[in-house]
Amino acid sequence: MTAEQQFPAPAAEQPMEEARPQRREPMLNLPGIIVALIALCALIHLGRTYFLTSAGDFWVVLHFAFIPLRYSGGYELDVYAFMAPVTYSLLHGNAPHLIVNMIWLAAFGSPLANRIGTVRFILFWVATSVAAVGLHYVLHAEDVTPLVGASGAISGMMGAAARYLFQVDRRLRRPAFSGAIRSVPDVFRSRSALTFLGVWLAVNFLMAFGFGAPSDGGSVAWEAHIGGFLAGFLAIRLFDRRPSRFR
Repeated sequence: MTAEQQFPAPAAEQPMEEARPQRREPMLNLPGIIVALIALCALIHLGRTYFLTSAGDFWVVLHFAFIPLRYSGGYELDVYAFMAPVTYSLLHGNAPHLIVNMIWLAAFGSPLANRIGTVRFILFWVATSVAAVGLHYVLHAEDVTPLVGASGAISGMMGAAARYLFQVDRRLRRPAFSGAIRSVPDVFRSRSALTFLGVWLAVNFLMAFGFGAPSDGGSVAWEAHIGGFLAGFLAIRLFDRRPSRFR
């Protein structure tokens, strides 16, 4: 045994990295806004499922879901009509619908929220939610079927992720999409981005023909997915902030 092993260096002579306790990363390092949205969507669904009567739940859907026919004439545009293009994104049809959306929200929303910040993320959620139902309305203006779910806004997050080429800097305290926003030609030159876009479009194409529809007789609003995705893909630059500001 050497002298160095018998008598370790005094604490003052040890490197700072060894003297300082290691910070443990939490198992789920989600931004506060993502946790808040997941909690809000879950609480709303639990409240509708376990605390409201059928009549009460019908009132909630009637006023806060997006119903295209409401905007096609003959109906009064009250305050709920102006809220519904956003509030529909907080409602979900059933537990599997909620769980799947919240998983995707955590996956794509977390690096985006860490990149652009809470206020910009909320504005992004509102903009992509409205864009999603906007395209749905153009194609189904006379439809009476209520539209619910966060998938339009989440599709917008996927579109935004493509403009970052899905690159996340995990060296940051809060992992975020890294680098500058890539141009549209750069995205289409990226093999990984093209693969994702191809699979995503194929899945939505199948949904258009009824594949993956809920077993309870509902349908998947693939048009809203496309609308949200395009809004996120084309407009993310409006919500971005300089990379040096999200460290």
